[in-house]
Amino acid sequence: MFFIKRKMLSYCERATGATLMIQKMFQEHWKPLWQSFSLITLISTFNFSVKKLGDLLEVARVPPAVNQVECHPAWQQPKLRAFCQSKSVHLSGYSPLGSPGTTWIEGDVLNNPILTEVAEKLGKTPAQVALRWGLQMGHSVLPKSTNETRIKENIEVFGWSIPNDLFAKFSGVEQASLYSFFVLSSVHSSLIVICKLMSSLQARLLRGTGFVHETYGAYKSIEELWDGEL
Repeated sequence: MFFIKRKMLSYCERATGATLMIQKMFQEHWKPLWQSFSLITLISTFNFSVKKLGDLLEVARVPPAVNQVECHPAWQQPKLRAFCQSKSVHLSGYSPLGSPGTTWIEGDVLNNPILTEVAEKLGKTPAQVALRWGLQMGHSVLPKSTNETRIKENIEVFGWSIPNDLFAKFSGVEQASLYSFFVLSSVHSSLIVICKLMSSLQARLLRGTGFVHETYGAYKSIEELWDGEL
């Protein structure tokens, strides 16, 4: 499986600033891949927004099979999910548990009150419910752990399901505003309080700030990096 990542496209996109040029670049990178289909089984994308995926599909003779993106109960990606389904592109969710224990992502997905409530009622762990939610939503999930006990728990997501009444509760996880996120990032004295407030909101954990700089960056803002999908 071959992945084309957003970052390899960003510099050219910033230099041209034109959709037609972006599409030409997609074509230049994509064409050699589908011409090598005897060697490559599937071609996939990584972190593509609706806009990026749409631009690619306009010029791709062979569409991507999978778009791998961050997806979990606290970042459900409904717009991108619907677009992928309409184009027969499978959605695969990385960080389905919010990447607990990592130092480079700060998230509290497994403590989401809706997730913990459902887990308690079903007698499952929050991680199991988060993974099962993804499977019932129709996308694949890519959990990662180095703990043997948690690895075994993560596998035990088959043979049961989240009932419809409990499953519907996940639609009540509201979208966090961009303003709220920046307050969370900047007001250190209120960090814990705001974290608890936002634990019940949807928010992207992988912000991509390393690709953003007002003067020298390929993208000038987070909104531009993700094409407004925040």
